[in-house]
Amino acid sequence: MKKKRKAAVNVLFIIVIVLYSIYLLTENALKQSNEKRLMKYLPIISSELEENDLSADEFAPVLLAIMDQESHGKGNDPMQSSESAGLKRNKIDNPYKSIKQGVFHFSEMYRYGEKLGVDLETIIQSYNMGPGYIDFIASNKSAHSENSAKTYSEYMVEKSPSIYTCNNDKLNFRYPYCYGDYTYAKKVTAKLDAMNSIIKNNL
Repeated sequence: MKKKRKAAVNVLFIIVIVLYSIYLLTENALKQSNEKRLMKYLPIISSELEENDLSADEFAPVLLAIMDQESHGKGNDPMQSSESAGLKRNKIDNPYKSIKQGVFHFSEMYRYGEKLGVDLETIIQSYNMGPGYIDFIASNKSAHSENSAKTYSEYMVEKSPSIYTCNNDKLNFRYPYCYGDYTYAKKVTAKLDAMNSIIKNNL
């Protein structure tokens, strides 16, 4: 009986090891695939940054992190920049146009943020929430925080409660802060080290 139990435990252990190995291989393959998608767009991002008078060395990792957050480099609007151009969501259907508009939008937020003296995280958050968030932070003479983003989101929801509803889904993590994503800057900045490493390893 003890031998059968020991054999069963050994088989179970082997199965766990095999499944874990498959998981690691799959995760690594997905990571490499994601890196290839992002790196494919690095030359365009760098070129557009220079076109908008921003340093590619300094800001390419930021734009890659934004792209990774927006789409993981997938689809025809990888920067999810349609709305910043005054279009409907996913209306841009060409990756080059998406990157061109996305970098332009970021550069506009950066210049405006620099003019008003806000921090980089506020500028990154404004990629998601628009220039009004920069105004909000500057007028309060503060720096970006999730609480600040929540307060601004709440203000925008109160202005247009029929528009920003999170589809009335109270299980949505943003609810009731349904304008933008108050965690956006945190998510993007958390990716910066990885983006710097990807760039360095592929140069």
